[in-house]
Amino acid sequence: METTPDHAATAGLAAVGPAGAMLSEEDRASVERLLRDADAHGVHLRFIRRGQANSLQEAAAAIGVEPREIVKTLVARAKVTQTTKEHSYVLALIPGDRQVDWAKLRRLAGMKKMSMTAPEEAVEATGHRPGTITPFGAESAEGVRWPIYADESITGRIAMGAGAAGLSLFVDSAALFAAYDVVTADITRTAPPG
Repeated sequence: METTPDHAATAGLAAVGPAGAMLSEEDRASVERLLRDADAHGVHLRFIRRGQANSLQEAAAAIGVEPREIVKTLVARAKVTQTTKEHSYVLALIPGDRQVDWAKLRRLAGMKKMSMTAPEEAVEATGHRPGTITPFGAESAEGVRWPIYADESITGRIAMGAGAAGLSLFVDSAALFAAYDVVTADITRTAPPG
């Protein structure tokens, strides 16, 4: 497991991926965008190369955290009204050991209907590929940023996607929430065992 001290000293992460492998052009652009965004918002990030993981438990063990400390960034397509095709997106930050409660998130966001996006739609909405999505640098090709909602149980230092496969980042949740105007509320339920 290899960590880097902070994002200011990690420009090399944009070129080098897990275990010294080169990042793809897409991953490099994603990581560079999230670094610029975190810098612009004054948020301190710490990166770790974790390699591939086949489960939440493997990912948590690889970076030395509990599964609840890994926060998933979900991209949801939100329909504004029942009768129109107008829609928007929201990002939902969910602890790894819980799952989103769509009814709660929908009510909080004030949307009539909400569902997960298809992988290619998530890329269009955030610029990050599924499995690497993070609020940092997440915006559409047109520069549109989406509202961010987080489960109220998220506190302290958390790990999340870092824009490239095999990378995770650590961030203080309070710093993230303040810098990005994240709305916190009860938006999850217990995940089924397994």
